[in-house]
Amino acid sequence: MDAVIGVLIFVAVIVAIVLGSLFIYFANVYIRALASKAHVKLWTLVGMKLRRVAPTLIVEALIRLTKAGLTMNTDDLEAHYLAGGDVLNVVNALIAADKAGIDLGFERAAAIDLAGRDVFDAVRLSVSPRVIDCPNPAKGRETIAAVAQDGIQVQARGRVTVRANIERLVGGATEETIIARVGEGIVTTIGSSKSYKDVLENPDTITRRVLDKGLDSGTAFEILSIDIADIDIGDNIGARLQGDQAEADKRVAQAKAEERRAAAVALEQENRAKVQEMQAKVTAAQAEVPFAMAAALRDGNIGVLDYYRMENIQSDTEMRNNITGDEEDTGQE
Repeated sequence: MDAVIGVLIFVAVIVAIVLGSLFIYFANVYIRALASKAHVKLWTLVGMKLRRVAPTLIVEALIRLTKAGLTMNTDDLEAHYLAGGDVLNVVNALIAADKAGIDLGFERAAAIDLAGRDVFDAVRLSVSPRVIDCPNPAKGRETIAAVAQDGIQVQARGRVTVRANIERLVGGATEETIIARVGEGIVTTIGSSKSYKDVLENPDTITRRVLDKGLDSGTAFEILSIDIADIDIGDNIGARLQGDQAEADKRVAQAKAEERRAAAVALEQENRAKVQEMQAKVTAAQAEVPFAMAAALRDGNIGVLDYYRMENIQSDTEMRNNITGDEEDTGQE
């Protein structure tokens, strides 16, 4: 009997030591939650520790919610923590949304946070709209350049006022999409203008056309307004293109003229070759004359007197040609 009592006393001492150790370990967190009226059972804190959840973080989030007048189950906070979410950021977003009168539940806030968006910043952006420069100066561009139909370049810079759309934060496009769409709208509007003067006189036509296109569809934002902050005249692109075209046409004409010249030179060389060839044939034919004359004398086809008569005629012809050539030369002098 004494042995049984001793065992029970030993067990009771062990249990007391364990409970005391747990209470001492979680005393700070437990007392803080109790003092903030965000009561959490001691066994719940022990379970958090066993599930590798930071009890201090969960209790801090629960205290903030309680002080803001919101109720939340610790299981939801633990689940979001185990999923890799930012518990305190979600809690801050819920509190800010409640104070601003924005309908935002924990499940949607947790989904936005797990999607990689800053849900607290989104709530603040819903309350206080943000101004986005188009184009973004951080990308190294100050203005958007477009060319009107008269060839004059117009440079414009826009400012877009947006606020977050909580319903489209999950899966919605980012600010880069807004900037790209607004820039496209500015270029299209300027390009469709007949003259740069029309753009300078009525820059609000750009904002009206851009807003009519519904550029915020599919994005995580709602466009409130688009303002043209700056507009200026650039280069005369049309004149420069015409000059480049004229220069290109001149080069093409020069190339064609050079081609014709080369063809003419080649034809001249061919004609010279043909003349040389004909002269060679004439020389060859003249070389056959003495042989033909010798053959005619030998065969008796012509007589000696005929031969001398032909020689006299040739000499007389050469003399007349020489006299005529000298007279022509003298007359020219």
